[in-house]
Amino acid sequence: MTTTTDLVSYEDALASYDPVMGLEVHVELGTKTKMFCGCSTALGADPNTQTCPVCLGLPGALPVVNATGVESAIKIGLALNCEIAEWCRFARKNYFYPDMPKNFQTSQYDEPIAFNGYLDVQLEDGETFRVEIERAHMEEDTGKSTHVGGATGRIHGASHSLLDYNRAGIPLIEIVTKPITGAGERAPEVAKAYVRELRELIRALGVSEARMEMGQMRCDVNLSLMPKGADKFGTRSETKNVNSLRSVERAARYEIQRHAAVLSSGGTIVQETRHFHEDTGSTTSGRVKEEAEDYRYFPEPDLVPVAPSREWVEEIRAALPELPLARRNRLLAEWGISGTDMQAILNAGALDLIVATIEAGADAASARKWWMGELARSANESGKALDELAITPAQVARVTELVASGDLNDKLARQVIEGVLAGEGTPDDVVEKRGLKVVSDEGALTAAVDEAIAGNPGVAEKIRGGKVAAAGALVGAVMKATRGQADAARVKELILQKLGVSEG
Repeated sequence: MTTTTDLVSYEDALASYDPVMGLEVHVELGTKTKMFCGCSTALGADPNTQTCPVCLGLPGALPVVNATGVESAIKIGLALNCEIAEWCRFARKNYFYPDMPKNFQTSQYDEPIAFNGYLDVQLEDGETFRVEIERAHMEEDTGKSTHVGGATGRIHGASHSLLDYNRAGIPLIEIVTKPITGAGERAPEVAKAYVRELRELIRALGVSEARMEMGQMRCDVNLSLMPKGADKFGTRSETKNVNSLRSVERAARYEIQRHAAVLSSGGTIVQETRHFHEDTGSTTSGRVKEEAEDYRYFPEPDLVPVAPSREWVEEIRAALPELPLARRNRLLAEWGISGTDMQAILNAGALDLIVATIEAGADAASARKWWMGELARSANESGKALDELAITPAQVARVTELVASGDLNDKLARQVIEGVLAGEGTPDDVVEKRGLKVVSDEGALTAAVDEAIAGNPGVAEKIRGGKVAAAGALVGAVMKATRGQADAARVKELILQKLGVSEG
């Protein structure tokens, strides 16, 4: 057995090997109570206050299946184009770990509720890649261990550990892909795109907020390499609990380079779990990975099988919302934009914000312009996500309305947005407090134009001589005099009228 932390270059790795991935995504469902008992799932409670004999595994306590959890699982299965089992049951997955109060996890093994599906994902350049789904099954989450006293927050080096069982028993859906082959050098990008598409789908279904940074959705990245031309998969590693889209991509890329380094040096890959480190983008060994038989699965004797009627399944199917890919394709056509434009919107996290702004009354072009322009710049400067900015889609829609009505020009609108972001109130409040309305009084505009012409006789002569482009200098003088609050197009019209010159 050889281990190494050396890496070969990504290009060299792909020249010799083909990557094979398997992605296992755990999604915490947004039910009000746990999967097999009535304990609350609300966040923020004091440790160990949301527990009962059932989720603590006390003798004699009997579980009952959460019907909403089953319905959510069926929704996810249908959205992933899966077959829904007519009959399935739970199993006990036996292993000891301190955050598992029952010493087994109630899960599904050989009889999942949903199986044999697929999810089409779009890559950065618009190419679609189909990821085959092996299964989506129901299970429960574990408790939470907090390791105290070490430098890394992990158990190694800690002086003691604290256990909170509030999370134990919260409903989970685990979605497992079939082996993902054929992605080649784009394998890390495919992994990221798949998890992103899955997150959007889960949110669209309304079954979870799927916030990766809060652990509501996490991904295990399984990866192995095959020598070019081989048809037998290599030994895999499993990088556990990766909790951001960027990290999923980085973990896959790192493991491709690490595996290639081990294999190229004549070593062998150990089937093991690994930890991903955000700061370095690297992985380190966790523990040797068990096979399924090591968990001694057997059917859960305290729960009856789940047998969703076909009528119920079809009712759920009929009530599914528009799914993300279909929605994006519809909007792309409605807005008349390119796939590249849509990808930029997705990368910025702006799609839902733009849609909400349009629903609040803005036209599509204006909504895109402000979210992808001024507001994206503000988000980048402040290090925030777009949806964390202190402005709502309705407020952005109001700004576009003020521009459309002629009350604001773009320059003033930017100042209004700046004021809203600074907490100065609504767009109308900022306009009033800062005195930002466009000067529409013809008398005031005419006076400003006269003053500009009188103050720039040389420019005025050029314009009279036919150099209409020189009018820009006088327009600038008027805009300066009105603090940018004049309508530039109207100012130019007045200048040319005064000097007896036509635009054409």
